[in-house]
Amino acid sequence: MDQAAEQALDQAAQQVELAQQIYAMVAEFLVQYSFQVVGAIFILIAGFIVARWVSKLVIRVGERRDIDVTLRLFLASIARLLVLMFFVVIALSNFGITVTPFVAAIGAMAFGLSLAVQGPVSNYGAGVAIIIGRPFTVGDTIAVKEFSGVVEEVKLAATVLVTEDGERITIPNKYILGEVLINSFEHKVVEAVIGIDYASDPEQAIAILGRAIAEVDGVTQEPKPQIGIQGFGDSSIDIGLRFWVPTQRFYQTQYAANMAAWKALQAGGIQIPFPRRDLRVLSS
Repeated sequence: MDQAAEQALDQAAQQVELAQQIYAMVAEFLVQYSFQVVGAIFILIAGFIVARWVSKLVIRVGERRDIDVTLRLFLASIARLLVLMFFVVIALSNFGITVTPFVAAIGAMAFGLSLAVQGPVSNYGAGVAIIIGRPFTVGDTIAVKEFSGVVEEVKLAATVLVTEDGERITIPNKYILGEVLINSFEHKVVEAVIGIDYASDPEQAIAILGRAIAEVDGVTQEPKPQIGIQGFGDSSIDIGLRFWVPTQRFYQTQYAANMAAWKALQAGGIQIPFPRRDLRVLSS
């Protein structure tokens, strides 16, 4: 028999011996820990069932107490996670394993990763503060810096806004917390100025505009529209208008109100003057 054949036989024998050793180790493990493994599996299955039940219970309690849906789901997920961790600890103790080394290792890993994930962690921390503090809820209209829209979803990492055009704006929560936040709830204010001629009666113009704006579909009556003299221009008395409309129909309602105001002023004989200047020519 040549040398290559002898080497192949030796390798085959070593592989067979290794397979036998692995089989013996597995058999010994199953003999010693089979009941513990089966018990741990049952404990984990029970843990998932109990965690799901506790999560649903928290959601039902939140619904009865009229807790905000975002906070309700957040508390339910936290409760589910805590229950699962409790059952995992029980399953590990079934093998005689203490969780103290794992806690220390997790703490060391968290400290090492904190520098690399400062951005995401700060977003999650801000998300928790928003969910607990509830400066706004789903369905409210908020404005943060130059962005505004209706809150569609509040996640731990980001808040999703939807505009009237159907655009979705995702804002990381760290850019919301600590900023000036405007919450107009389900509505948004429209501010406009209409100039009328100095020869017109401002009280009549205010009454006409009040009736016209009130008849526009979408303009809220609570709070009521605010109409009055805002200032005095060079060629007109400036009538200021402030009224609230649904955010999802902001521009549509604003344009309809502008048209209604124009038609009402025309029908009432109120003139909207052109800007003008008086020039005097002096001859030498």
